[in-house]
Amino acid sequence: MANQSHSNIIVYTTPTCPDCHMLKEWLTQNAFPFEERDLTDPKIMMEAKENTGVRVAPITLIGEQIFYGTFASQKPKLMVALGLKHR
Repeated sequence: MANQSHSNIIVYTTPTCPDCHMLKEWLTQNAFPFEERDLTDPKIMMEAKENTGVRVAPITLIGEQIFYGTFASQKPKLMVALGLKHR
């Protein structure tokens, strides 16, 4: 479990993205509350592009840190950012 408090976590997702589902499940299992934003909404897509510079799913924001790409590529960096030991 987490060993420190964290900034707001925002996750930009799409409903059919398998990596989005894995990321959300992992955050939930590790008791990290997050706000989900749906990239299929054009306004949300524009917001994500303006805030992150990318247009892929999933995109994870933890405070000022930006993570994107597959869940497998994000997970090691997310673990560090969230204070979890690499399992």
